[in-house]
Amino acid sequence: MSGSNTMSSYQTIRLRQEGTVLYLQIYRPEANNTINENFAIECREVIRQYRDKISILVVEGLPEVFCFGADLQAIEQGNIAGNSSGGRPQDPEILYEVWQDMMSGPYISIAHVRGKANAGGIGFVAASDIVIADMRALFSLSEMLFGLLPACVLPFLVHKIGKQKAHYMTLMTKPVSAEQAHNWGLVDDYGDNSDLILKKHIQRLNCLSKRAIARYKSYMSELDTLIRDQKPAALALNVEIFSDQENLSKISRYIQTGKYPWEA
Repeated sequence: MSGSNTMSSYQTIRLRQEGTVLYLQIYRPEANNTINENFAIECREVIRQYRDKISILVVEGLPEVFCFGADLQAIEQGNIAGNSSGGRPQDPEILYEVWQDMMSGPYISIAHVRGKANAGGIGFVAASDIVIADMRALFSLSEMLFGLLPACVLPFLVHKIGKQKAHYMTLMTKPVSAEQAHNWGLVDDYGDNSDLILKKHIQRLNCLSKRAIARYKSYMSELDTLIRDQKPAALALNVEIFSDQENLSKISRYIQTGKYPWEA
């Protein structure tokens, strides 16, 4: 594969291919780059289609928001993790599989974070082999404000930065700066010109063969089986919290009034 190829047959993502590098841009500007069911499906489709053809996958967002997590409006409407399947919760396994593949697939996954990365957006960050961030990037887990839990994100985040820091991020629910995220090991490199930083990393990584990358990633995934072992529990808890009527009521109130659960 050579040259540059732009593919736009998807509704929630934009793809650009340059040689063996695939750029996947999360593109839902009308919904603050949040995650809905279609986005998860399209991501999984792209991963399956390109995983054996590329050496590097770069996941990007918009300048002001990388990915802001679950689409609460869609949840309220029952389109994701709600009652889209005759009252049954939407299966969270689709996105978990995307993150699993980013972590263990035969390519180097890079998250290029500009703006806000929140909730499920942190899953993409934690699952990436390398994380490049803009100086102004912010990282947060807001789930517990609504009675939710970052069930599917936590196995990846604990693997990335350790249990206590993931614990702290979950409980505090407040944004962490790029500098702090770098100190914690969530971000590998950051600066004012993240595009240039990304370019330099790709130039270096292009020296590695696809065979070596695939072998190394496979081996690394066997060194720590946390992600695989925790999958059933993570998926079950995700379904449980998004089926809780009290949580859904809090989300609905927030969507309709803009008020958080603790506000009168």
